[in-house]
Amino acid sequence: MEFKSINFAEKLALFSEHWSPRVIAEMNDYQFKLVKFRGEFVWHDHADTDEVFIVLSGEMKIQFRDGEVVLGGGEMFVVEKGVEHKPFAEEECQVLLVEPRGVVNTGEVDSGLKAENDNWI
Repeated sequence: MEFKSINFAEKLALFSEHWSPRVIAEMNDYQFKLVKFRGEFVWHDHADTDEVFIVLSGEMKIQFRDGEVVLGGGEMFVVEKGVEHKPFAEEECQVLLVEPRGVVNTGEVDSGLKAENDNWI
């Protein structure tokens, strides 16, 4: 068994696409995914699971039908299951997502922003 830490900066340097989460680790049935946000995403929800956004650098908003939350580096927010939301970042924002294996980034919404699932880096 190899004992090696995971360096976020090194992993983030390996890809440039926005809205395309990359799995870096698993714990039980949960995946830790790095993703770069820029611009607007789509309105969506995840009917069966909460979703954790941890901002590593930059700033993002998560818009809701009745408000929004603004997150900067070192901050996190949990979107509860079934809550419709739309992430947005004016400039590039680097985020760590924590969610169960198999979660599709766009939920049930058919969008050109739907990312390949279980994409390891």
